[in-house]
Amino acid sequence: VVAMTLLRSMVPGCAGRGRVQGAVLALAAAFASLECQGWRASRGLPRAPGRRIALASAPAPEGETPSCRQTPASWSWLGRAVRWGERVKEPAQGTAAVPVLTVPEGQLDSWLESQTPHVQRWVQATNWKASAPGQLLLVPAEDSSSIAVVLFVAGKDEHENSAFRYSSLAKDLPKGTYKLQDPVNPTAAALSWALGCYSFDRYKKGSPSHGTRPVLEWPDGCDRGFVASAASATYLARDLISTPAEHCGPADLEDCMMQLASLHGAKASSIVGDALLGNDCAQIHAVGRAATADRAPRLLDLTWGDESKPKLTLVGKGVCFDTGGLNIKPGDSMLLMKKDMGGAAQVLALAHMVMEAKLPVRLRVLIPAVENSVDGTSFRPGDVLTAKNGKTTEIGNTDAEGRLILADALVEADSEEPDMIIDCATLTGAARVAVGLDIGALFSNDNKLAREVMDISLDVDDPLWHQPLHKPYRAQIESKIADLKNVGDRTGGAITAALYLQEFLAPETGSRPQTPWIHIDFMGFNTAAKPGRAIGGEAQGLRALFAYLQKQYGEE
Repeated sequence: VVAMTLLRSMVPGCAGRGRVQGAVLALAAAFASLECQGWRASRGLPRAPGRRIALASAPAPEGETPSCRQTPASWSWLGRAVRWGERVKEPAQGTAAVPVLTVPEGQLDSWLESQTPHVQRWVQATNWKASAPGQLLLVPAEDSSSIAVVLFVAGKDEHENSAFRYSSLAKDLPKGTYKLQDPVNPTAAALSWALGCYSFDRYKKGSPSHGTRPVLEWPDGCDRGFVASAASATYLARDLISTPAEHCGPADLEDCMMQLASLHGAKASSIVGDALLGNDCAQIHAVGRAATADRAPRLLDLTWGDESKPKLTLVGKGVCFDTGGLNIKPGDSMLLMKKDMGGAAQVLALAHMVMEAKLPVRLRVLIPAVENSVDGTSFRPGDVLTAKNGKTTEIGNTDAEGRLILADALVEADSEEPDMIIDCATLTGAARVAVGLDIGALFSNDNKLAREVMDISLDVDDPLWHQPLHKPYRAQIESKIADLKNVGDRTGGAITAALYLQEFLAPETGSRPQTPWIHIDFMGFNTAAKPGRAIGGEAQGLRALFAYLQKQYGEE
């Protein structure tokens, strides 16, 4: 925050491109890096490896802008994403933490046989039945009113790798320091605590101080680096999705990407407004051109890593608010449309995990960021738009805009023949009908790849479900006046949307197969609270995709 304040005070609006401004930007980034090292050390986290801050300060190519914002004050997206660290601590010397013992659901009687007489008497005296997952029993010490031990019921059907098994403890325990006693999976247990600490309180006054809330000692044997990365990435995605569109527009997404680039020594740029037309991104431009000038459409682009390594490209749908355009949504359907940039939030979070783990890949992140607004310049039903690869699309409904902007981004992504493309999008209601709100619909042009990702997602308890790219349904998106339509009929909508996107990957040739591609169509929002999953934005498939990438590429 201090670094960004310094930057804003010396480089108003980030508009300059001279050497002085570049030096100030580097100074601010270096200060932020040093502060980050101090924060890690104060919480017992491993020291972050040295990073080279590679932020371009030279003039950008025509039509592009540096990735710093040209609007006022910057919100510290990444600084806020580490607030879970206030609730985790190193084991204290000379101070005993209260042990939390896990009681398997339905096995209280057999479990009690191995416990102390005091615990047995207290359970009997309170008539505690351990009848439902998440139930607590605070057992006082024999000679004082302090808590001696906590009993916690773990559900019999809960996955041992669940990132939510212990999440309710973070809300339900009284103030104090606690230690999980022999969790089955210490890493998943620590992550579940961190996710249980999440709340979106940016706009609340008088939020509880972390000093009044329970704190967990790091479980023995957990992978602290992974927990820190996964928790921070999830917080980042949730914060971005939950933030109202007024404070999370296209320029704010750009700001978040710039902060991510600063942290990891990546390069970032953007193509904004009418410059999109000069770069053949007419569909991104058309969807976003009705927004005000400070919320102009843009294509955000981040690159990181060694150019000689396998090329991995992530693409995220960044519709920062979706009115539906001229096919305007009813009021109730518009209430959650701040979440329509969930795909962008998820790929930024995934990119953070990839770079934090230093996976040996050459990473690229592309985000078409727009606001689908209504005014006299809005694109219309019946218009024909031309995508970056020259294919034309007849607009059947302006509320099917996400696939239009993804099309241009996918063409750009495929232009350098990467080894893999992964796109994430809150794309269709049809996917929610197919698999519900908690599961992401997974599509791929490689069935073996899709099944492998799905299996991994189930293993890490972050479910994605393979759906078919049923070729006969392509007939639904054929147009009489253009190459394609952007909508099909009322059936198989998630499939026809995925088939539309596939049209913007280069087709298989005799010398090269089509680029392996994964498409995730997910909800991105919790409409009801569950342990570790507050109402609001949600990353769905984030840990699954990272687990797959870690398995695929690993560490050198």
